[in-house]
Amino acid sequence: MPHVFALVIAGAGLYAGLKWVSRLVQGTVDKPTPMKSAPRPAPKDLGTLDLDPQSGVYRPRSK
Repeated sequence: MPHVFALVIAGAGLYAGLKWVSRLVQGTVDKPTPMKSAPRPAPKDLGTLDLDPQSGVYRPRSK
């Protein structure tokens, strides 16, 4: 008779574990990825860039 109780407890633990894994997987599937949620805007055309010797940063060429 004790082996029946052990089998019932193991079955309940297995069922609870499967439900937990199912919720965990479903939660990751429902979250949108940044690539799918919003399209990336096109990069700006800044024209020719010149290196600023003081800061070491490229900046658009002054007209």
